[in-house]
Order: sequence, then structure tokens, then C-alpha cells
Amino acid sequence: MSIKMKNRNFGVAPRKVRQVAALIRRKPVDEALGVLRYSPKKEIAIMLSKLINSGLAVASESEKYDLDNLVVDIVMVDEGPTLKRIQPRAQGRAFRIRKRTSHITVELKEA
Repeated sequence: MSIKMKNRNFGVAPRKVRQVAALIRRKPVDEALGVLRYSPKKEIAIMLSKLINSGLAVASESEKYDLDNLVVDIVMVDEGPTLKRIQPRAQGRAFRIRKRTSHITVELKEA
């Protein structure tokens, strides 16, 4: 059995989130939280640690899981909708800015 948490439309590009997600994949929960605590990409690390803490709260509430044996099993980062913006350029031209978003799924599982 596993616990799934999702965060949709997170306002950071998926490529950047995947870099941090690779650091915590298949690690025990306490070790993953320690890695995220000192990660240089703070906004992403805070969001991932909130997802993990949410999963821990669900696990402690259901009392089916041993909290010491939980492992971050799967961290999937998918591309969300892209917000398209226009930036004016020289000689009346327009430049398209793509603000990418991410859908993040974290799955905790007992080791």
C-alpha cells in the first residue's frame, strides 16, 4: 500500500523541479527531508517537503503504516498548462514568454 500526494499547477518549470526530485527519489522520508532542507532551490524544496509532510500526516492518522519505515518511492513531475504572455520588443514586434507549470506526484511506501 502507498500514500499518494499531488500538487497541480505549481508555478515552476518541470525541468527545474525534476532536478530536485531526483535527489529524494527512493530515500527514507527523514533522509529526504534532510536533503530538501539544505537544497539550494528553496521554493521547490519547501513545496516537496510540504507534500512529504502531508503524506506523513495521512500515514499517522490512518495508523496502518510504520512511520519509521516510510520511503519516498515515486516522485513524478509532469508538465502542466503553460501560461502565454507577450513582451514588447523593438520595432513593434512581440516576443512570447512561456511561463511553464508543473504537476507533481509524490508516493510514499513502506520499505
